[in-house]
Amino acid sequence: MTRRERFFRGALFASVVVGLIAALEGGLWRIGWQLPGPADVHGRWAAWHGALMVAGFLGTLISLERAVALRHPAGYAAPFLAGVGGLALVAGFFQSGRLLLLGGSAGLVVLMLVVVQKQRALFTMTMLSAAVFWFMGHLLWLVGQPVPVVTWFWQAFLVLTIAGERLELGRMRRLTRRTSQAFLAVALLYALGVLIVPFAHAVGVRLAGVGLMGLGLWLLQFDIARRTIHMQGLTRFIAACLLPGYAWLLVGGLLALIAGFQGGGLLYDAQLHAVFVGFVFSMIFGHAPIIMPAVLGVPPFYHSRFYAHLVLLHASLIMRVGGDVLAIVPLRRWGGLLNGLAIILFFANTMLAVLQERQKRREGGALHAA
Repeated sequence: MTRRERFFRGALFASVVVGLIAALEGGLWRIGWQLPGPADVHGRWAAWHGALMVAGFLGTLISLERAVALRHPAGYAAPFLAGVGGLALVAGFFQSGRLLLLGGSAGLVVLMLVVVQKQRALFTMTMLSAAVFWFMGHLLWLVGQPVPVVTWFWQAFLVLTIAGERLELGRMRRLTRRTSQAFLAVALLYALGVLIVPFAHAVGVRLAGVGLMGLGLWLLQFDIARRTIHMQGLTRFIAACLLPGYAWLLVGGLLALIAGFQGGGLLYDAQLHAVFVGFVFSMIFGHAPIIMPAVLGVPPFYHSRFYAHLVLLHASLIMRVGGDVLAIVPLRRWGGLLNGLAIILFFANTMLAVLQERQKRREGGALHAA
């Protein structure tokens, strides 16, 4: 990797971090925590919390990962537009931010079309459909669809992206044709439910909920994590992240099935965060030690202290979802605060591990030279 490319990737990653910080602050403000700083800024970030988290943070990160894998300079257009769009939302440029994010999501669709042309398989088609859902979500948001509707499309982007990635790794287990067909069936059911949401809210959400539960059960049954949980080190840690994440996918689907469409309120919060925090961030925690080295050009890393942020994430999410379901607002608020602290601890542990690995390499190089 050239110095220029390393700098560009680092700048894009910095925009990802800015989007995440704004999303976290907005989320905490939304659930009642008074934070230092201008109230109007926090209020704006609270209103755009979902877009900042899904697009400014996760969408940019996923697009950057795809661009790195493609190894073509044009591929960086998607993460660049998404990253700048997220920064525009942070700065308060609402309309410009939405247009840039729409462009970034369109860029990711193009990226995935290139990938599908190179390798036509169920997992690449799943990740292409995920990118299409991200684009559709931004398009619906731009034309005035309410955020509780749009959020289902953003959720589908993340769920199908991760499911596709896990399906790709499932090739190592040589899944049978029937197993692959079962995945396709539940994925199509979920996608159909999401597509129905703008037209028939209750039916679409419940159908999507059944699809989420199906995906969760499929992943729990067939994902390679069931085997790797018995290994050691990083391999075991990844599995320890994935398996509870799949359980949260079941919880999110069950909440959607029982509660139906929610335009806001406690059950809306519970369903969203069961999937976005319990499932998505579990996947991020598990995959970060592999993905971040590839994106940033640093050595792979792992430390047993990573279990601290993983345990805190799930314990605090139990508090939050429990507070939502039982209508215990203080429990919900404290669970949300600890969710944020778990994510901050994750970044702190990750950056510390990166620095330690770099130090080990420098010391090893010095010893070799001597």
